[in-house]
Amino acid sequence: MTPTTTTRARVPVTVITGFLGAGKTTLLRHVLANAKGRRIAIVVNEFGTLGIDGDTLRACGVEGCRDEDIVELTNGCLCCTVADDFLPTMESLLDRASPPDHIVIETSGLALPKPLLKAFGWPTIRTRMTVDGVVTVVDGPAAAGRFADDPEEVARQQAADPSLDHDNPLAEVYEDQLLSADLVVLNKSDLMTAQQADAVEAAIRAEIPRAVKVVRATDGQVDPAVLLGLDAAAEDDLAARPSHHDAEGGEHEHDDFESFVLAIPEQGSVDGFIDRLKTLAEQHDILRMKGYACVQGKPMRLAVQGVGSRFRHQFDRPLASDAPRTGDLVVIGQKGMDQSAIAHALAQV
Repeated sequence: MTPTTTTRARVPVTVITGFLGAGKTTLLRHVLANAKGRRIAIVVNEFGTLGIDGDTLRACGVEGCRDEDIVELTNGCLCCTVADDFLPTMESLLDRASPPDHIVIETSGLALPKPLLKAFGWPTIRTRMTVDGVVTVVDGPAAAGRFADDPEEVARQQAADPSLDHDNPLAEVYEDQLLSADLVVLNKSDLMTAQQADAVEAAIRAEIPRAVKVVRATDGQVDPAVLLGLDAAAEDDLAARPSHHDAEGGEHEHDDFESFVLAIPEQGSVDGFIDRLKTLAEQHDILRMKGYACVQGKPMRLAVQGVGSRFRHQFDRPLASDAPRTGDLVVIGQKGMDQSAIAHALAQV
């Protein structure tokens, strides 16, 4: 008998995770530029109230990359706002007249993937989409030694008194992102020697208790055919993806971190501005800075991306002639940053 109805295959979803500044948005831009006609919807999640990554993707200049296919969520990490933000967003994408062929979620750099994967068991979406794979992007140069000033001393303290809580919140986020991965992209490999890259890759493989492919990349340039089509059905494989928060019922808060947005006055020079940002990052142990500024005499907007004291910048788009000559900068760090001192320093021209 010929069936009267057909069941649409579940829409595959790729979750791109990775710590602050690892290069997730750059990777996404490469995917969009090489989509080859595939309808891809992007969900971008930011830790903070100002969406920089979504704006960066909208400015990518890729033909066929439509603003309506980029959905931005800035109410906090998706792992903590599943019911309020994630589920309605996914349902609205599925309910479009022409649903996407593939959905890619870029999580906040502080998000844990596992609570998000659990959400795919929700009845309203379980039969309509599947997690094709979790891709974890690693900032290669930053991976070694980032999460403890003296890892050997931490290990000695833990051995001497196991009752002490030496958990490092940065390390926990990074490790949970690795433990959920189906594919790891070791990014910025051009900034490492071959020996350094080998050491970081070995450490990654030692961290993950199952076979996971690691690919090395420069500027997130990985063939989308490698990233999309993993067919992992990760939502059905949660037991193989341990988390530091499993014993806590999956609960996860971001009390160890904070984010704020600063208005930036027009700058006198690019070099002076970047030097000031580097100094502030070092003085206040800032994890991440990203945003835009205007520079005197320049008709284009200056886009800035910083990881620790490492910064990249470029003029990315023309400014409207009547636009205010101001910018915005997102600052992310551990709880207790001296926000007033940082704001005062950046108020200078």
